[in-house]
Amino acid sequence: MPAANHPAYQEELERCRYTLDYVGKTLEATLGKKEKLDKEVDRIKKHLNSDSSSNYVDLMVNTLLQGSMELKLRNLITARSKPYFARVDFQEDGKKDSEKLYIGKMSLMRDEDQQVIIVDWRAPIANLYYEERLGEAHYFCPDGDIQGKMLTKRQFSINEGILQDIFDIDITTNDDFLQSYLGASADNRLKEIVSTIQTEQNKIIRADMWRPMVVQGAAGSGKTTIALHRIAYLIYNHEKTLKPENFMIIAPNRLFLNYISEVLPELGVERVVQSTFESFAVDLLGKKFKVKDPNEKLALFMTRPGEPMSEESRKLFKATELKASMKFKTIMDRYVEHIEKDFIPKENFTIEGVIVYPYKEIDSLFKGEYKRWALVKRMDEIKKHLNNRLKSMKSKIINRLNDECDDRIMHLKETMEDNEERHKLIVEAIDKRDERIKRLESNAKKAVNDYIKRISKFSPWEYYFDLMKDTKLLLQLSVGLADTETVTYLAEYTNKVIKAGFIEVEDFAPLTYLKYLIYGIDEKIPVRQIIIDEAQDFSIFQLYALRKIIKDSSFTILGDLCQGIHSYRGIKDWKEVLAAVFEDKKPEYLTLEQSYRTSVEIMEAANDVISALGNEDFLKAKPVIRHGEPVKSVRVKDEKEMISDLCKQISDTRNDGLKSIAVICKTLEECISVHPKIAKAVPEANLITGKEDQYKGGIVVVPSYLSKGLEFDAVFIANAEQFGKSELDIKLLYVAMTRALHKLTLYYV
Repeated sequence: MPAANHPAYQEELERCRYTLDYVGKTLEATLGKKEKLDKEVDRIKKHLNSDSSSNYVDLMVNTLLQGSMELKLRNLITARSKPYFARVDFQEDGKKDSEKLYIGKMSLMRDEDQQVIIVDWRAPIANLYYEERLGEAHYFCPDGDIQGKMLTKRQFSINEGILQDIFDIDITTNDDFLQSYLGASADNRLKEIVSTIQTEQNKIIRADMWRPMVVQGAAGSGKTTIALHRIAYLIYNHEKTLKPENFMIIAPNRLFLNYISEVLPELGVERVVQSTFESFAVDLLGKKFKVKDPNEKLALFMTRPGEPMSEESRKLFKATELKASMKFKTIMDRYVEHIEKDFIPKENFTIEGVIVYPYKEIDSLFKGEYKRWALVKRMDEIKKHLNNRLKSMKSKIINRLNDECDDRIMHLKETMEDNEERHKLIVEAIDKRDERIKRLESNAKKAVNDYIKRISKFSPWEYYFDLMKDTKLLLQLSVGLADTETVTYLAEYTNKVIKAGFIEVEDFAPLTYLKYLIYGIDEKIPVRQIIIDEAQDFSIFQLYALRKIIKDSSFTILGDLCQGIHSYRGIKDWKEVLAAVFEDKKPEYLTLEQSYRTSVEIMEAANDVISALGNEDFLKAKPVIRHGEPVKSVRVKDEKEMISDLCKQISDTRNDGLKSIAVICKTLEECISVHPKIAKAVPEANLITGKEDQYKGGIVVVPSYLSKGLEFDAVFIANAEQFGKSELDIKLLYVAMTRALHKLTLYYV
C-alpha cells in the first residue's frame, strides 16, 4: 500500500531517514579514507625503491585496500537510493526481546557499538525473509539451528531515498510488490531481483556448495539471475576460505557475458572468472585457434517451412551429434589406448652394452602400475625408475670394468716378462678402462633423457588432427558406436575445416580431453565452483571434460530443454548428464516452472507453440498472474507494409515508456535485409550479428538464435511465416516469443 497509508508509516519513515543519514555519514567518512589511501599509494609509487621489499609490500597491501574500499563506496552509493528492501522481527527462543532486522544488498554496522543497521541479504539470518512465514520460524547459522518466532515480515519500496510503499506479508513476496517488480523495465530487472527472490529460487541460491546441481528452468524463471546471486551468496559465506577468483561462470558467448557483466559488481562481487568454454579451452591448450562461427552451422540446419533438410545437412547433423556425444569420448579413450600400444620404444634401456631396464619391465610399468595416469605423467614416473636403476647399475658397471682391467693386468703379468711391451699393454688396459668409465659417466648423465626423447610426444591437436586424417583408424575405433557413413563424413568434413585454417566449437571437448588423457593437467586450476548458464546448448562431452579437468570443483548447471536450439550438439536429457558426468557425486536435480518474465498472455501463446513437439520432458512454464496486452498477430501483404507498421509500432511503444525493444527474425540474413529499412525511420536501431563483444541495449534487430538469454520490454517477430513445424523452428519461435516482458507482436505474410 502507499507508505503514508500504512499504520507504521511514521516509525518506518524515521527508520528510513536514520539509515539514510548514517549511510551518508559513512559514505563521507569512507570517501575521506579513500582520498588518503589514494595519496599514500601515489606517494609509494613515486618513491618506489627496487632495493626495498617493504615498499613493495606496502604497495600491495594498500592496493588491495583500495579495491575493497572502492567496492564499499559503490555499495554505499547504491544504499543512498535503496538502503534496504525488507524487515523481519524475530524473537529467538529463550530471549525476552525481539530483533528488528532490516535487509538490504549490503551490511552496515554502527561504528560506536557494532549495532547492525542493515543485514546483508546473504547472511544466514536473512533466510528468515526468503523461506519462513509468520509464527514458528528458524534459520541455520554456524552456531546451529536457531529457533524462534517471526513476529513481522515487511517489504519496502524505496527509490531515490524516498519511502514509497510498505507491504506487510506472510510468504516471500506480496503480490502487489511482485507485480510492481515484474512490471519494471528490462533494463533494471537483473539488478533488482534480490528483493523478490522466491522460495524455489532461494533454495538454489543457498544450496550446499559442494553438491553438484542441475536445474531445469522454464523461460523467464530467473535462471541467470539465480546463477549470479548464487555466486554472490557463496562468496559471502565462504569468504574466509575462498576468493572470488575461485568461482567461474561459463556462458554460451561473449555477448551474453557482456549482458550480465554489470550485475555481479551490483551484488558486491568482483574478480569472478567469466568465460566461454572456447576461451577456457584455448587457455588450457596454450594455443589460439580460429574458430568457425557456430551459427553458420545452425543456419544450415534451418529449412524453409515444409522443406526437408538437405542430404548434406543431414550428414553434417549426424556427424556433429556424434562428435558432441559420450560415444566420441569413448572413441578418444580407444584412441589413447591405441597411442599407448606403441608409446614406449620396443627396445631395452642400455648403457655401455649393459641392459639397465628391459623393455618388458618398462612396458609393464607403463601399461600396468601407472595405467590410471596420463601418458606423459607415466613417463615422468618411469624416468625416476630409470634414473634409480641406472644409479645402482652404474657402480656395478664401474666395478666390473675395474675387475676386467685388473684381470687383464694380472694375465699380462703372468704370461709376459717384465719388459717395455708388457708395460705398454698394461697402460693401454688402464687407459681403456678409464676411457670407458669416463664415457659411462658422461653417457649416464643424458642416457635417461635420450631414451625419453625417443618417445613421440605430440601436442593434443597434432594427435587429434592425425586421427581425423586417418579415416581407417577412426573407423576401427568407432566400431559398435557409429555407422560407417557418419564416421567417414565426420573425418572428411573436419579435415576440410582444418585445412581452411579453422576448428569448430565441437572440437574443443575432444581436444581438451586428449590433453587431459595424454598430458594430464600441470597447472592447478584454482576454480572451486563452476556455474554454467544456458547449459542445454553445451554438449555432454564438454561437461564431462570440464568435470575431469577441474576435478576439485563443484558444478551448478542451469538450462531449459525447451530452448535447446543446438540440439545436434546440446543436451537432450538431463538424466544423461546426471548419470554420465556426476555418477559418483549424488547430484541434485531441481526444476523451476514458475515464469516471472512474461505476461500470462505471452506465456500461454509460447506454451501453445512448444506443446507442438509433444515432449513430456519439456516442462511448460507457469506464468505469474500478471496480465498484459494480448499477443498480436498482424497479417501483411508484403515486407514493405510490415516495415511501415513495425516502425510505427516501435515509435508508439517508446512513447508508452518501453525502452528495450527487439525486432527478431528467424535468420541473420533476414536481419541484414530488414535492419537498414528499419534504421531509416529508427536510426538508433542496432543490428546484432553475434560478433559483438558488447551488448548496447535499446532497440535491436536480432536473429532468433542470438536472442536466447536476453529479454526485452517489447518484441516484434518479423516474417513469422518463416518458422515451420520442425523441432528446430518450433524451439526458435519459442525462444523469440519468450524474450518479451510486456508486449509481443508477430508479423506474417
